[in-house]
Order: sequence, then C-alpha cells, then structure tokens
Amino acid sequence: MTPTHRHEAAEHDVHDAPPHSLDEHAGHPAHAGHPEGHHDHGQQHDHAGDHQMGSVNAMAASATLHCLTGCAIGEILGLVLGTALGLGTAPTVALAVALAFLFGYTLSTFPLLRAGVGFFAALSVVLAADTLSILTMEVVDNAVMAAIPGAMDAGLVNVVFWLGMMVALTAAYIAAYPVNRYLLQRGKGHALTHEYHDAADAPTGWHRFIPAFGTGALAAAVIAFMLGGLLVSAAAELGDTGASDGHALGTISGAAGQ
Repeated sequence: MTPTHRHEAAEHDVHDAPPHSLDEHAGHPAHAGHPEGHHDHGQQHDHAGDHQMGSVNAMAASATLHCLTGCAIGEILGLVLGTALGLGTAPTVALAVALAFLFGYTLSTFPLLRAGVGFFAALSVVLAADTLSILTMEVVDNAVMAAIPGAMDAGLVNVVFWLGMMVALTAAYIAAYPVNRYLLQRGKGHALTHEYHDAADAPTGWHRFIPAFGTGALAAAVIAFMLGGLLVSAAAELGDTGASDGHALGTISGAAGQ
C-alpha cells in the first residue's frame, strides 16, 4: 500500500470511529485528572493550614505555661518572704510581682545562654519576648486575688489563700494564652526564643553548667507545692477547730461542775 492509500485509510478509520460517550469522556485522563488534581491540591492546602494552626496553638500553650511557671514561683516566693518579714499587703504584693518578672525572665534566659547567646543579647530577646505575657498574667492574677474576699489578707496557712492562688493562676493562664498566640502568629513573643529552647547542639564550655529546667517538671513542682500548702492549711484549720471545740466543751463541763 502506498503512503497515499495508507493516509486515506487512516482518515477513513477516524471518520468511522464511534463518538466518545459522556462516561468515556469523563474518564479520559486528560479531563478527569484535572479537576481531581485541583481537589487534591485543595485538600493538601487545607491539611497544611490545619497543621500550621495546630502548631501555633501548641506553641502558644507551651509558651503560656512556661511564663506561668516562672510567675508562680516568683509570686509564691514573694508572698512567703513578705509574710516571714512581716510586710504589709502592698509591699508583699510588690515583692511578689517583682520576683514573678525576675523568675519569668530567668527561666527564658537560661536556654539562650546554654545555646551560646551572649548575656545582654539573650536578655534583650527575652525582654521583647516575655514582657507582655508576664504583664498580662500579673494584672489578671492580682486582680482575681483582690476580688476573692480575704485572699490577700489570709496568710499562708489558710485554705482561702491557696484556693485563691489556684483560681488566680488559672485565670492568668487563660488571659495570657491568646496574647501569646497573637504574638506567635506575627513572629514575635516566644517565636523569638523557640529555636533556642529546642536546640539540638549540646552546650559546650561553661555553658554546660547553666541549668536546664523542663517546663513540665517545674509546673508539676509548683502544683505539688500549692497542693501541699492547701493540705497543711486545711489540717491546721481542722486542728484549730478541734482545739476550740475541746476548749468550749471543757468550759461547759467546768461550769456544770460548779
């Protein structure tokens, strides 16, 4: 067969071929794969967005707990010192707030120093990263404590004080979480220090002697301390109640004997 005859036969086969059905057209790779590709791309985009949102939420929760731990340590220590020194309510609160900032900044500075960052450079980063979060916590914490009747004047061996402290710190966490989340979404706050907290390289030289405190362990220690204070206070109040009842019974018995 000559090339001309083969060409004519090919054209004849093309013209005689049955038309594609709608099902066959929909199943054609060139057409069916295109919208599915767009759908898959959309699913991947949504999945990436959900993963990023979850990562920001987790980082905000961790950053808030980290700040809250330092604040709680400073506040409890300040209240203990203020009570032991016989200070009034206002000086004791001022001391507790100052120590809350000190411990909050300190716990954030240690990882940077271990990673090899200079002291003043680390301090400037921490001041920029933690100040707004700690300030939010302190305002809310002290406002809640002031709103609870008798909490500020209860003293350390008092159930009202420890229950009030637990409520106040919980409220401080809830208030500071959206603040940290807002800062992280804009590359600020703990986003400035996050890479140093998870540094893979082991510290060298004198940096090895800088303590590394896990946030979870510190938070557990703070919770245990507050629960201990609550139990001691409850036991003391029960003992005082028992002693008062015994004294009252003794007085009644003595009066009846007369």
